[in-house]
Amino acid sequence: MTRRYFGTDGIRGTVGQPPITADFMLKLGWATGRVLAETNSKRRHRVLIGKDTRISGYMFESALEAGLSAAGVDVALLGPMPTPGIAYLTRTFRADAGIVISASHNPFADNGIKFFSTEGVKLADEVEARIEAMLDEPLTTVAADRLGKVARIDDAAGRYIEFCKSTIPDRVSLRGLRVVLDCAHGATYHIAPSVFRELGAEVSLIGASPDGLNINKEVGSTHPAALRAAVIQQGADLGVAFDGDGDRVLLVDADGREIDGDDILYLIARDRHGRGELGGGVVGTLMSNFGLAAAFEAMGVPFERARVGDRYVMERLAANGWQLGGESSGHIVCGHVQTTGDGIVSALQVLAIMVREEKPLQRLLAGMEKAPQSLVNVRLTPGSDARAVMEMPALKDAVAEVETELGDEGRVLLRPSGTEPLIRVMVEGRAHLDVDGLARRLAGEVEALLA
Repeated sequence: MTRRYFGTDGIRGTVGQPPITADFMLKLGWATGRVLAETNSKRRHRVLIGKDTRISGYMFESALEAGLSAAGVDVALLGPMPTPGIAYLTRTFRADAGIVISASHNPFADNGIKFFSTEGVKLADEVEARIEAMLDEPLTTVAADRLGKVARIDDAAGRYIEFCKSTIPDRVSLRGLRVVLDCAHGATYHIAPSVFRELGAEVSLIGASPDGLNINKEVGSTHPAALRAAVIQQGADLGVAFDGDGDRVLLVDADGREIDGDDILYLIARDRHGRGELGGGVVGTLMSNFGLAAAFEAMGVPFERARVGDRYVMERLAANGWQLGGESSGHIVCGHVQTTGDGIVSALQVLAIMVREEKPLQRLLAGMEKAPQSLVNVRLTPGSDARAVMEMPALKDAVAEVETELGDEGRVLLRPSGTEPLIRVMVEGRAHLDVDGLARRLAGEVEALLA
């Protein structure tokens, strides 16, 4: 099935460039409404819309709202809301769908759209295909007495805050923990502080003053240097960094060391396995560290690698009937409490473990020894095709040379990003290998082919 607009994580691109334009969003809202109406034409339908803090979110919110109304679908506006919060509220309001206006960890000049079904999970491929097909039809407007109505859910933030708090036991208090939160000037800025403070933590903030233009700018889970500095300067017990839409999380321990998605996945899995609550195995991705797989093998926990992307992690979790999975980037699915990746919820699971075991992060991670891993992102030149570049004989030869040097002590992974115009070059290997140098060498080969 050829997709024109939908990628692995919805529709995303630069604002003002097709399809991230106001007219397209109007038509997309209408097409979505029409597809919902075809599913059941005997009742009114309702769609929730939430967004992150990008300035373009206002424009696209209005366009989607107009298109849905023209199709006869009622709209409930959530305002700024983390992506997992929109999934949760879509489910609890029994809405027909939820729409997220966000480009996640990308800069403010980008934006995008992704959908949740009434169950709070990503839309099925066949539904996305029907929406794409409907985009080719002429936009028509229902009779005036059937136009969709629009309302705002004023207590949306409070509802999601209470949900987040409910994902750890009532007896667990964060009192006595000093936590620095980095909200990436994004959708968690008015949610995360309340969650952690109400659970008893002493909270200080960075990246919590969005202005529409500063989302993810030198803060957040993709720029952890600011959080490391704040944790060390303030003598905090740990730091928590979210990305712009709040579905990813990265932690920093008291000494400023980064705790990535593999570490978080290990901590949650070890804890739930030890208490007999894991519910099967764990799904990682092709990027998951050797050390994570080895730790799970030592624990007797089944581990499976999916393609990179939360959609593929969710697919493997569903296929296996498992609950826990995630990516090195910090997108963690705690299926026992949430239907999608949730940065706040994932961080709370780790803090609850720290409280129960009365241990700092580094001591809790003693059972996992990660292999050195180097990741270099190479930005594509305008008009270049990532997959075509990766098929070039010169690059294949360069990869083969590096794989020969690594032998059975390492691996190479090249892949196009599903969310940005990048080719990601990853080299992983034993401690005595120069994985940084090898990754830079391959990245140089990619850059030369793009020149």
